[in-house]
Amino acid sequence: MSYIKNLECSYCGKEYPRDQLMNLCPKDDRPLELIIDIEKLKQDKPNFEWYRPEIKSMWRFGSLLGLDINDSKDQEDIISLGEGYTPEIHLKNHPLAKQHQFDLYLKDEGQPHKGWGANPTGSFKDRGMSMAISMANHFGVKKVVVPTQGNAGDSLAEYAIKAGMKSVIIMPDDTPMPILGRVSALAKMRDDVEIELVKGTIKEAGTLMKEKYLPQGYFNMATFQEPGWRIDGKKTLGYELAEPHDGKTQEWKLPDVILYPTGGGTGILGMWKAFDEMQALGLIGSQRPKIIAVQAENTAPVVNAYLDNQSDTTIAEAGETIATGLNVPGGVGHFKVLDIVRTSGGMAIKVNEKSIAKNLQDIYKEYGIWICPEGAATIAALDSALENKMIQTGDKVVAFNTGSFEKYLPNVKHLIFD
Repeated sequence: MSYIKNLECSYCGKEYPRDQLMNLCPKDDRPLELIIDIEKLKQDKPNFEWYRPEIKSMWRFGSLLGLDINDSKDQEDIISLGEGYTPEIHLKNHPLAKQHQFDLYLKDEGQPHKGWGANPTGSFKDRGMSMAISMANHFGVKKVVVPTQGNAGDSLAEYAIKAGMKSVIIMPDDTPMPILGRVSALAKMRDDVEIELVKGTIKEAGTLMKEKYLPQGYFNMATFQEPGWRIDGKKTLGYELAEPHDGKTQEWKLPDVILYPTGGGTGILGMWKAFDEMQALGLIGSQRPKIIAVQAENTAPVVNAYLDNQSDTTIAEAGETIATGLNVPGGVGHFKVLDIVRTSGGMAIKVNEKSIAKNLQDIYKEYGIWICPEGAATIAALDSALENKMIQTGDKVVAFNTGSFEKYLPNVKHLIFD
């Protein structure tokens, strides 16, 4: 924890000691963030001494993270399975990109690619969980619990096993079978993994967690409810977007537009945090990408709040979507997602099921890439983004594919194999 200055509430700004183990801000029940002392880091480690580009994982950003891989004491706490350092794939032949003359890239968090890192459970959740379990390990936490739409539970189980912690994963009973089956198998084989299924969504999973497991002393690893740990893992997405091939001599530069599939929205907060830190380091200027939050039409609390000019979401009625990671009816960090979207000059877009399915098919047929439904949703949002003049000629546009197609197979295999 060499360069953690303190914890800070993302809503009221109240500061807390860096060595205080806690969840939400006690003052207003809002998410906390880890504040990195950039000025001290610049003094101690000039000329990129904080940077470890030879490490092919998210831990390459060294001293900028909550635990510093350059510090021998922090190294003992870090729990890594090779997560992060994923490629941007240039979708040169995409018809909208060709027609409107912009460069479209897919940030692929699902499939491994030769020469790059890979998320071990096939999901961007591994970044947040690697950091969260590492920080929990530092604090001596022995029992962790997470309510999840699926991927975060799969990820938590793997990292908790490596750390020697007991974990409980609570998920809807309609979670895609590869995810549910994997966690169930671990629970069957091991005494340190437990699974609970609920009717409904992550909302009902969270209720069970609070009623049953938090009173037993399990530490809450729900989205935003640990003290900024998962945000700090997800911020590595932002660093990777700016990082040039040779990060020490070439210019660090952000894309013009980011399309991000938004359930809880941790990644948006993480990337925005990274952008501010990079500016403080002098790596980039004040210009930011337009952030476009993408949701499924059937469960779209962020989009509804954006269109109604509200500062926060209200709990939506959960619908049905093949993009199960987007089936999040509300979130404690959505106020910050909305603030970032508006500050960036971006917007929130909802897409329908037919469009998600078609874009998943089209990406596979044209590029041979198996993207997840949430990733397909970001490609589907391009039409609305163009209609609303979010994308200009010559822009670099990055759409996020947050997971592996294989984890959704029973629900989506007909889109490719029929």
